[in-house]
Amino acid sequence: MIARTVSRPAALAGSTPTPIHAGVLPGLALTAAVAGLAFALRQLPGLAAFSPMILAIVIGMAFHNLWGTPARARPGVVLSLRKLLRLAIVLLGLQLTAQQVAAVGGTGIGVIALTLLATFLFTTALGRLLGVERGLVELIAAGTSICGASAVIATNTVTGARDEDVAYAVACVTVFGSVAMFIYPLLPRLLDLDAHAYGLWAGASIHEIAQVVAATFQNGREAGEFGTIAKLSRVMMLAPTVIVLALAAARRARRTGTAEVAARSPMPWFVLGFVALVGLNSLVTLPAGLKADIATTATVLLTMALAAMGLETDIRKLRARGMRPLVLGFAAFLFIAGFSLALVKMTT
Repeated sequence: MIARTVSRPAALAGSTPTPIHAGVLPGLALTAAVAGLAFALRQLPGLAAFSPMILAIVIGMAFHNLWGTPARARPGVVLSLRKLLRLAIVLLGLQLTAQQVAAVGGTGIGVIALTLLATFLFTTALGRLLGVERGLVELIAAGTSICGASAVIATNTVTGARDEDVAYAVACVTVFGSVAMFIYPLLPRLLDLDAHAYGLWAGASIHEIAQVVAATFQNGREAGEFGTIAKLSRVMMLAPTVIVLALAAARRARRTGTAEVAARSPMPWFVLGFVALVGLNSLVTLPAGLKADIATTATVLLTMALAAMGLETDIRKLRARGMRPLVLGFAAFLFIAGFSLALVKMTT
């Protein structure tokens, strides 16, 4: 009887939903505040070209390394990094339709798909040669070949890399994607690219959606619209890529006999949710205002997830990774730019 009386309060203290739900509020408030500051900073001259996600991870890292993330905020930070991220990726499906993918054409889709595959394979092969850890290599490969920071954090749900590796990969794709954003608009005349070809090249090779928009619309509306659609078509390929990586991770775990690890390599159902919303958006005409609100919500949730990533990242551990991952990110950037350009020149 005594044992029962003692054990019950202990169980209630450690496992009931109420304290867990109450415990996430400080962390959610902190990630929301960092995200809000990121959106506010974008209003300053010179920062509008950067996505709020990138600014949020920088602010979060600065806060964590200068003052430290409070222990009581960690449950909410982890919730932002895991649950809110998955929800945001699902909502991204409403930004794309099958009709938009069809508008890119078979040749354009072929260029995008071949560029993605070649870049991912090149990056992983070079990463092995450079001695970079597999998890970090796959994050840099996904971020470069698909859609920047969003692809990095989505891929990490199945690769299970350390938070510092995710932050390093996000930094790589941000730096080199930003370089592309400023250099690409100077090149269409030099490379003899018309608006269609330039939009396809930018959409197939620049890392972030915001960076593609910034780079392509500088060369006219036609280039901007086609570049954006090409980029969204590339984002669609995030789903099969993450699923393949999840299956590969599970197979590696089974081969090495680590059944516990295999159990933690889940089917990424949130990616299937992304595909489902693409299908819904293709079949049903949703009100423009509703779609705009959902797109804004997805951006806010992604920004909170990146803020959480920054709040979990120790710069000292980033330094310990050395320069080899940065060299890998630079080489991947050069490869995707050169390879996609060659395909565009050959097919247009």
